[in-house]
Amino acid sequence: MNALMQLDHALAGGPQPHDLVRVSGAVSEVTPASLRVAGLSRFVKLGERIALSANGREEYGEAIRIDREGVLVKPFATSVGVGLGARASLAGAMELRPSQAWKGRVINAFGEPIDDAGPIIAGDKAVRVDAPPPEAMKRGRVNRPVRTGVKVIDLFTPLCAGQRIGIFAGSGVGKSTLLSMLARAPGFSTIVIGLVGERGREVREFLDDTLGGMRGNAVAVVSTSDESAMMRRLAPNTAMAVAEYFRDQGEDVLLIIDSVTRLAHAARDVALAAGEPAVARGYTPSVFSTLPKLLERAGPGVEGSGAITGIFSVLIDGDDHNDPVADSIRGTLDGHLVLDRAIADQGRYPAVNILGSVSRLAHHVWTPDQRSLAMRIKGLIARFEDTRDLRLMGGYQAGADAELDKAIALVPKIYEALRQDVGAPLSTDVFQDLAAALQS
Repeated sequence: MNALMQLDHALAGGPQPHDLVRVSGAVSEVTPASLRVAGLSRFVKLGERIALSANGREEYGEAIRIDREGVLVKPFATSVGVGLGARASLAGAMELRPSQAWKGRVINAFGEPIDDAGPIIAGDKAVRVDAPPPEAMKRGRVNRPVRTGVKVIDLFTPLCAGQRIGIFAGSGVGKSTLLSMLARAPGFSTIVIGLVGERGREVREFLDDTLGGMRGNAVAVVSTSDESAMMRRLAPNTAMAVAEYFRDQGEDVLLIIDSVTRLAHAARDVALAAGEPAVARGYTPSVFSTLPKLLERAGPGVEGSGAITGIFSVLIDGDDHNDPVADSIRGTLDGHLVLDRAIADQGRYPAVNILGSVSRLAHHVWTPDQRSLAMRIKGLIARFEDTRDLRLMGGYQAGADAELDKAIALVPKIYEALRQDVGAPLSTDVFQDLAAALQS
């Protein structure tokens, strides 16, 4: 519709046909990190997409700052051929249309297929990638046990359907391997995997080798490390939106995000480009509001629907577990698994620090006898580890402490029984497996 027709329609007093009118502006400034668009400040909201005309095609960006002079736009692509005066128009909020046909597919942060398996079938209902979580008083309860088959987890930090747990680890400690083992956990009708900032070569390894026959029930959202901060920030929200769709269909969904730390890094890059000041180790205040917005969306849906069991990996920078991002995430989740480099150096995998890990919903899984047994085993492990240096120096004589003697005799056998490689079969009854190992 041209300007004359719009004016004639307005003078006639009829409603404006907004669906036919596209508000647009022009690029007035180009920097390596962002673009400034003039003429849109009065019409755009923070977080809305902006379509940019670049070399005969449309590229997309997001409004990250608005002032009187214009709108600061950060493109989703790593490079766009946009120059001064290029046309920029409103493109609305980001939405997806998931469907059951998405199972078995690999998509990017925009929901576009990247697996060479043909076009993706869109569903009937549009969902927002930044949807709010269900209302607190309308959500279902989390109390149904889930067996992961990973012995050290099922014994000491058991999980429930709808629980959100983090895996905290430095680089090279076995985080991705443990995620691969958890991805094979039985009892889930759908698996949604968000690979954020991962090395490109690991994507097919994870999908082909780890999922294997379960790949037909999985949706993978991939944003590799070479993609822009905007795509890496968007990918976890896309994965969450897909998981929410299947949850609302009544399915039990396993959601794996690897890693939330790379989301924080991407959110920091975007916020710094918008001029936000850094407050803690280079992180901006908005990063610490972005993380709980994502994490709170996982969990049970409204009463009567399905649940999203969320497993979020957290990469610990420099093995510092007091990193501000790790602290923020730890306080939001329903438990955490700590992977210890010293344990990995001993060749004990999964390298879970039993004494430093906790599941806040374990009481829904354990029977009273199982809880008592698990606590007794943890007590023996604590005595064993606390006296390690003393024993290495020869400062302890057998027979001086009966409880410590028991720990010295049993804990190495317990460690060996909990050792589990990624290709090993999943455990169906960890207490029975441990009893058999100790008796032998």
